[in-house]
Amino acid sequence: MAGADGLTPAATAFLDHLAVERGLAAHTVAAYRRDLARYCAFLTEHGRDDLADVTAPDVRDYVLAVRTGSDGRPALAASSTARMVAAVRGWHRFAAVEGWTPGDPAASVKPPSRPRRLPKALRIEQVGALLDAAGQGDGPVPVRDRALLELLYSTGARISEVVGLDVDDLDLETCQVLLRGKGDKQRVVPVGSYAVDAVQAYLVRARPALASRGRGTPALFCNTLGRRLSRQSAWAVLRSAAGRAGLTVAVSPHTLRHSFATHLLAGGADVRVVQELLGHASVTTTQIYTQVTPETLREVYVAAHPRAIG
Repeated sequence: MAGADGLTPAATAFLDHLAVERGLAAHTVAAYRRDLARYCAFLTEHGRDDLADVTAPDVRDYVLAVRTGSDGRPALAASSTARMVAAVRGWHRFAAVEGWTPGDPAASVKPPSRPRRLPKALRIEQVGALLDAAGQGDGPVPVRDRALLELLYSTGARISEVVGLDVDDLDLETCQVLLRGKGDKQRVVPVGSYAVDAVQAYLVRARPALASRGRGTPALFCNTLGRRLSRQSAWAVLRSAAGRAGLTVAVSPHTLRHSFATHLLAGGADVRVVQELLGHASVTTTQIYTQVTPETLREVYVAAHPRAIG
């Protein structure tokens, strides 16, 4: 963190705490590092070279700068600002507990409220087209890609959870898989028959050929070099399949997870069951999927009201 030498030791200690004691994923720690680098640069530019000298007004000024871009860097949306504020608050709380500072100046600083938006979910027929498109082509890669996307949609797993799977995490006899979520929290979720068939086909017809190109890996999904498939490569698989399927809507790594939750709830699943399947710590996070769209309201109204249609 150039230009913030007086702040660096406390920041480094906090990042080590996140990685070692809290077990956060490397990409999450990297995001915290970027957020704190911007915050440290702001503090240094305003004459705060020691974390113990930072005040609540300093933190509030920083939040305003992030939202407006007045610190000379790109302005952030409310959701991105909220993430950055979380990093700042976490650092100050850690510093106070560990004795780096006499108090926590960020304790009273609240992040901007995030707009509540419905997650973008694919229609069931769109999911079918996406999965079919993933399996197009010859060789082991299309077989792998179909299994990857089938497993994502069948379990509602995060893309990082699926590429992090080892072969031993999957039990095809009981149709279950062991997922490791945020903070290395584990959960066992069922796997549907379509995904079981796709993964079985991959294990028999494709994985041996892919894995033989490397030095041996326990990873369930391998790349063409015989190594564990990365999140970025899995995302590329999803984008490529969406293009071949002719989908005009935006498709992101979370699209199949959103679709999984939305389709389960639309089919009558209890929200707390979906919460467990998704690995959400709070049911509040899951309840965003229960919001009703205006289109759904209209469809139910037309179908149910005795005088909706003359």
